[in-house]
Amino acid sequence: MPSYSRVTLVLLALGFAALALFPLVGETFYIRFFTKIMIYALFAMSLDLLVGYAGLVSLGHAAFFGVATYTVAGFIDKLGIADGFLILPAALAVAAICAAVIGWISIRTTGVYFIMITLALAQMLYYFFNDQLYWGGTDGMNISAKPLLALGGFTLVDLSNRVQFYYTALACLVTAFVMLSVLLRSPFGHALVGIRANEGRMRSLGYDVQRYKLVAFVVAGALAGLAGFLESSRATFATPAYLGWHESGHALMIVILGGMGTLYGPILGAFVLLLMEDYFATLTERWLLIEGLFVMAVALLMPEGLAGLPRRIAALRRRAPENGDG
Repeated sequence: MPSYSRVTLVLLALGFAALALFPLVGETFYIRFFTKIMIYALFAMSLDLLVGYAGLVSLGHAAFFGVATYTVAGFIDKLGIADGFLILPAALAVAAICAAVIGWISIRTTGVYFIMITLALAQMLYYFFNDQLYWGGTDGMNISAKPLLALGGFTLVDLSNRVQFYYTALACLVTAFVMLSVLLRSPFGHALVGIRANEGRMRSLGYDVQRYKLVAFVVAGALAGLAGFLESSRATFATPAYLGWHESGHALMIVILGGMGTLYGPILGAFVLLLMEDYFATLTERWLLIEGLFVMAVALLMPEGLAGLPRRIAALRRRAPENGDG
């Protein structure tokens, strides 16, 4: 349950304030790069709802991210519609519907079977787009324009402007964080965590466990669709790779690295992992080995992820005087 300490709230406020001020001092490359990081932080945070709170480890979460990118491409390049206020709800709806279908099938299994069936169903969508020449096949689709967010001929947000896009991504990230925090503090959130802790007991208390899991799956899928809408608008490209298992695995790695069941952990994990990838890729061709060793070290030495590091340091400080007195 997201019950944040005063120190955590202060650090979160400072972090979001720093992100809000960054375009004033940041270079063009890093403004664009931080926009990408925030999009993937949103994607990972949606997965954390399933992994960290519902106890549902999904390897097919990228399917909802990917279908949203193709929805954007379909509206703009197949239908000739660039109205963002039509495309955005459509992308969220398509992602949510896919999540409802995949979730309805998947939640009837548990454990490793759940992991494998989410992977299998997502790969079916991957191969559908990969094999359809209408959708560009393996090469994907270039998106000829960015969605236009305008009302009455007045442009509210120009997504072709890197600074406005940056603040749009930041606003989506903050809104999703607040929304999920409120949701998880509600009776629904308490029930979801109870299901993760002891599903049998929650069922014996009269809770419709399957319904709670399915609602969580759809909410997470819709948020992944929002991330997909932003990413396709940023990259102006849709590719089957967005639906692949490696994208799901990458998001899961971000969640584990940052800290499951915290919401802010995936944000921290996204910044650390993507900045690390960018830095080490310039140093060596074997940067993936360094990344893998780092993630393994965090998983072994800090089970709570990077988000648990302040708590671990505080615990060590409390133990130090006790050891000194001994």
